[in-house]
Amino acid sequence: MAKTGREKNTKNKAKHSKLMAQKKNKKKTEAQLRKEKLKNIIKKMKENSSDKE
Repeated sequence: MAKTGREKNTKNKAKHSKLMAQKKNKKKTEAQLRKEKLKNIIKKMKENSSDKE
């Protein structure tokens, strides 16, 4: 027989998908931030090496 009342497990599924999206976005922003930091470091190194020559 079909279950009466609210749907089974929809609350947990919604919470899980929300948390996974947060995790995914956090990883993406951290990766982007890391790329920017590396670009700045490389830029500074190039400037320093050109100044010395």
